[in-house]
Parts: sequence; structure tokens; C-alpha cells
Amino acid sequence: MRTIWNGSISFGLVNIPIGLAVATQRKDVAFRTLHRECKTPIQQKRYCPFHEREVEREELVKGWEVSKGEFVIVEEEDLEAVALQRSNSIEILRFVELAQVDPVYFDRTYYLAPASAEAQRRPYVLLLEAMKESKMAAVGKFVLWGKENLCLIRPYEDSLALETLFFGEDVRSHAEIEEAVHETEVNDAELTLARQVIESITGEFDPEEFKNEYREDVREMLEAKVSGKEIAKPEPMPEAPVVDLMEALKKSVAETKGAKAPARKKAASGSGTRKRRAPARKSA
Repeated sequence: MRTIWNGSISFGLVNIPIGLAVATQRKDVAFRTLHRECKTPIQQKRYCPFHEREVEREELVKGWEVSKGEFVIVEEEDLEAVALQRSNSIEILRFVELAQVDPVYFDRTYYLAPASAEAQRRPYVLLLEAMKESKMAAVGKFVLWGKENLCLIRPYEDSLALETLFFGEDVRSHAEIEEAVHETEVNDAELTLARQVIESITGEFDPEEFKNEYREDVREMLEAKVSGKEIAKPEPMPEAPVVDLMEALKKSVAETKGAKAPARKKAASGSGTRKRRAPARKSA
């Protein structure tokens, strides 16, 4: 497996050699921007609107916007003064229950490849098995391409995976959404029907079952254009009618009833109305 970074996992006196390999890669169709008249790819120019001329690369400098239109110049030596020391070690700071880390913090997934020598693979396998049995994950930090990264190391089947994580300040607050949810009432009849809809289409997660239909359609369209076929224009989509929530739930249950075994009936707990209570907020 091709690795983009080689180093080790360290915690306490334990040091485990690993390699970092990219785990995911989008296979979307990429397009270039062309001049319609001659089909030539368009070049992006470095242009200064103040001087009304193109700017050479050596004339460029980084700037941080203090306020609208006002910048502080940042030289390379300024960045070097706060640059991170290069390190080939992923330092584990804490072991946590995997279920505690919400997926909203996940950024990108990498595989951690073990060392080729059998003796060096033993600590890798030992950590993997211990984490699988305890359902724990490791939170750590490491430097990649000059940037500090927070990460989560977790078991992924019979290997270790590393998730780069967003820091707490990077995740936007959802308090406004929570307020709207807590102020909205739902009744028990609606809740019962909603559960039935969920149960009627519940199953196992198999990623191979889910295909990117748009991506496939784009490729078919491109192959058709290359072969000279005319592309038919799609029919306009009708506007979705506004329907009653209860009626929509009842129809959803009826439509999915024959698709799977009937869901187990659950006794309704009454016909009262439920209101979500806002969680108690911690004082600052």
C-alpha cells in the first residue's frame, strides 16, 4: 500500500512504526473551463485591479485581513518563527470510548499500515486487538505538511484507521436549531406512525448497495456525446404538493408495508402531545 507519510504511534514507552495511506478518493468526473470558440483551456491570470496589470509570482505576498480592505503583510520569516517542528510521531494523548466522538468532528480517513518486519508488526496488532476488545479509540496529535492535526485512531475491521478531526472551535454551534426543535410539538399518534415508517425500511448497512446514480448518468451522457448521440432534455420536475403530515405518514407506512415483513406492533402510549424539553444549560 502506497503511504504518504511514515512515522510511528507513541504512547508512554511504546513506539509502533506505521505508514499513513489515504483511505478515500472521490471518483467524480472532472471538467475544465474552455473557450467555447476554440475549445482551449482557460488560464487563470494573477491580476492586480489597482495597477491594472498582471503580477509576477515574485511580487506576491501573504496578507491577513484585519478589517474590510485592511491587511497586515505576513512574510515567510514571520511564519517560520511559529512553524511547527517536524515530527514523525503520532502522540497519543488519551484513550476514549469510540462512541463518545461524534462523527461531526471527522474530517478525513487514512489507513495506518504496519511495518513490513514481523517483529515490528506485533505492537501494531497488539494495539489493534486491545482497542477492539475494549471498544476504545485513541485521540492524538501529529504534524502533516507543516500543520498540526488532531486525530482519532480506531479499529477498522482488521486494521487501524486514522481520522483527522476538526478542533472544537472549527465545529459551528447548532444551538439555534436545538431551540427551534425544543419549541416544536409532536403528538403520540404522529410519533407512532413515524416509528412504523422507520421500522419498515430498516436494514443492514452495505455500502456496495448504494451507487452514485448522478455520477453514472454523467459518464453515460459523456460517452453518448463522444459517440455523437443527441442528448435528450429532461422533463421539468413537478412541484411537490403540500400535504398533511399525518396523511403523508400513513401513506408512507402503506407503501412500504408490502416491501418488508410487517413491523412489530407497539402499544400506543396515549394520544397526548409531547413537547421536547430544552436541556439544562451549564452556567458559565
